[in-house]
Amino acid sequence: HIWEDHFYPEVVDPFTGEVLPDGEEGELVFTSLTKEAMPVIRYRTRDLTRLLPGTARTFRRMEKVTGRSDDMVILRGVNLFPTQIEEIVLRTPAVAPHFQLRLTRHGRLDALTVFAEARADATADERERAARSIVAAVKDGVGVSVSVEIVDPE
Repeated sequence: HIWEDHFYPEVVDPFTGEVLPDGEEGELVFTSLTKEAMPVIRYRTRDLTRLLPGTARTFRRMEKVTGRSDDMVILRGVNLFPTQIEEIVLRTPAVAPHFQLRLTRHGRLDALTVFAEARADATADERERAARSIVAAVKDGVGVSVSVEIVDPE
C-alpha cells in the first residue's frame, strides 16, 4: 500500500513520460504532498512496477518492483552499471571486447558472474591471469566481489 496522504504515485512510460492507466507496467514516479522545505515533484525512481486497481481499502496498492528502467543493478547494496564492468574488460589483455553479466540469487544473496570471451590467441595462463585481474579490478573499482569465467571465442 502507498501512503497517499503523503505521496502521489504515478506509473509512466519510461521513454515518453506519459502516465499509464492502472494495471499497466511502467516506471514508478512519486510526488510528495507533505514535504515543504524540500518537495519532491515527479521523482523518477527508475523502478518498474504497476499500480494495482483499487479495492475497498483506503490506500492504493502497488505490485512488487519487477525491474529497472535504466541498466543499473543493485548488487549487495552497491549500485553497479554494466559500463563499469565493460571498462575493466576492455582494458584486460587476453580478453576480447565481448562479455555477458549473469545475476543470480543463491538463497538470499545475489551473485554476479562475468563471462568474458578470450582472445583467440590467449594461452591458458593468460586466461587465468585475465580472470584474476577482472575479479580484482571489479572489487577495487566497484566495491563488489564477482566471479569471472573466461570462455572460448565463438
